Amino acid sequence: MVEGAGQQLAADRLFRALRRRVVAANLVGATLAYVYLTIIAAPQPPPPESEGHLYLGIAPLYVGIAMLLGRRAGRRSFEPVEAWLAGHRAASGEERTLALSLPWRTAAVSGGGWLVAAVLFGAQTATHHPAVYVAGVVLGIALAGLTTTGMTYLLAERVLRPVFALALAGETSPARGSVAAKTLRTGPRLLVSWALGSAVALVAIVVAFLGRGDWRGDALLGPVLFLAVAGLFAGGLLTAAAARSIAEPVDRVRAALERVEAGSLDADVRVDDGGEIGFLQAGFNRMVAGLRERERIRAAFGTYVDRDVADHILRAGTDLAGEEVEVTMLFLDVRDFTGFAESASPREVVATVNRLFARAVPVIHRHGGHVDKFVGDGLLAVFGAPVRQDDHAVRALAAALEIDGAVREEFGHRLSVGVGLNSGPVVAGNVGGAGRFEFSVIGDAVNVAARVEAATRRTGDTVLVSEHTRARLPAATAAALRERPAVPLKGRTQPVRLFAPATGTPASSVPPEGMARVRP
Repeated sequence: MVEGAGQQLAADRLFRALRRRVVAANLVGATLAYVYLTIIAAPQPPPPESEGHLYLGIAPLYVGIAMLLGRRAGRRSFEPVEAWLAGHRAASGEERTLALSLPWRTAAVSGGGWLVAAVLFGAQTATHHPAVYVAGVVLGIALAGLTTTGMTYLLAERVLRPVFALALAGETSPARGSVAAKTLRTGPRLLVSWALGSAVALVAIVVAFLGRGDWRGDALLGPVLFLAVAGLFAGGLLTAAAARSIAEPVDRVRAALERVEAGSLDADVRVDDGGEIGFLQAGFNRMVAGLRERERIRAAFGTYVDRDVADHILRAGTDLAGEEVEVTMLFLDVRDFTGFAESASPREVVATVNRLFARAVPVIHRHGGHVDKFVGDGLLAVFGAPVRQDDHAVRALAAALEIDGAVREEFGHRLSVGVGLNSGPVVAGNVGGAGRFEFSVIGDAVNVAARVEAATRRTGDTVLVSEHTRARLPAATAAALRERPAVPLKGRTQPVRLFAPATGTPASSVPPEGMARVRP
């Protein structure tokens, strides 16, 4: 079966469900009207038996004719919507209006039938009874018709919510003039439910005694009790229907909101109301769409910028005012990369560097650092900014030792790296101009870290730690480092003492990230 035929079949089912509910509401209304006019508010003195037979003949005939005509009118109102559903496409503005106005038109057909009944039976009654009693009959039928019409509207609105959802699929504008005029808003909906369910019963008590002659006080008890019970039943039913029409979509929004709070951004709610509830549903969907877009940007941003930095920029913006912080820099570089690049193809060079970074970068993240920048075959990582860390030196050393082990495991003797660590004050902030910025650290401590890494080629160590970093390590960890002979650092007038971890020092000897203290 093609999709359009499937929607056509769904439309037929919806129309049949709508018709059943409309027929049930009107049959209940007709039954209550008959009981009210013939038993509860019976005329005094009782009419001739022939008049009762006349009413019993006319009433079922009228109900049957009214239902037949109502069905034809309802089908004619539903045909444009049915044709739209069969086309399996988004609704046009006119089709959306037609779909949203179906409850009104269905209720109008029902109300029209009750209005004709009030006029017809009022005219028939006028031939045998005084005007005050005729007015009571007309008002009694009208009140039953009002209640039935209100129930018809609420039932039709509930049955047609799947149609509303399709019609409102492209309606995301929060403008109140877009679709709200075609639906009953929340406040009026509750007010109408109260009026038709409770106020009508109170008015019916007054109407019941118009033209009924001299009734004794005890004779009033039965009609009053019946109308009170009927009012409670009808009021409860109408109020429950109105409450469900509000509570169910709100509950769906609440459940979807809980999924968003739990981290799921796939939560959408079906927009199936043209009033305030629909604006809430559409607004929720726009909010989630915005969150999905923000997360997509964050994910794409995080591909090129470290996630901690991305979060910092998204949170703090691109304020150019940096701040001075104390951090530890980790500078990593491949040894003899020029010779390797000369002997290998460009594709192989890129693949090898990417394999190196694929092992090193997760280690840096795991220990709370972030990659400040990639520099060809090397990288600069920072510990202590933008997320403040009291133990940035401990973290950096742990990361350096783990990277050493990971590179040996990945490449063996085919590739070696040098890692230099240095700590000190830097200015951390956004650097750039003309609309292009990057978060970076600037200061002499950064240059020293690069020079310490370069010194590994002369000392033969994989990891070298400056005296500034060693001074920030716990005493036991610092004591395990071995001082190397002084090596002049390029561009430095004062020598910097260098230290290397003892051979075989495991990364696990340094406190893991989870045990470190982090300051936001």
